[in-house]
Amino acid sequence: MRVFGIDPGSTVTGFGIVESRRGRLRFVDGGCIRTTPKESMEQRLLKIHTGLAEALARHEVDAVAIESIFRHKSSESALRLGQARGVALLAAAQAGHTPHEYNAMTVKRSVGAHGRADKHAIARVVRMLLGEVPEGPSDLTDALAIAITHVSHHRNATVARMSR
Repeated sequence: MRVFGIDPGSTVTGFGIVESRRGRLRFVDGGCIRTTPKESMEQRLLKIHTGLAEALARHEVDAVAIESIFRHKSSESALRLGQARGVALLAAAQAGHTPHEYNAMTVKRSVGAHGRADKHAIARVVRMLLGEVPEGPSDLTDALAIAITHVSHHRNATVARMSR
């Protein structure tokens, strides 16, 4: 199973692809789409959408997973995140996928970190689970953690169905 994980953001959107075979996880690809606050919001959203669409077109994946919306201190930053998330959902839908959504707490618990783990702790766990992961911002390792979460949840759902 190959899963495309997305960590949406208005300045940096991370994506990562994880493959699971015979219970072993492997890093396939990943990267970040960067925008700047100097760009208009329309241009930033276009860049995020185009980058994700191109990455999805390069790789055959079985599922797409994305971080769900969480609370923000600022309504303005929540709106920007929602817009970035919207174009990420659109790119996934155009590629024929219905994204699976996971909140940050579920992601942390699924990869084996505690609920209050910071981004550095998540990155360490992801590197441990996947072995070699390219250096990059936490948005990349967060996207990989989201993909790993879907692999874990899919595996658990499959085992539950088989035991019925």
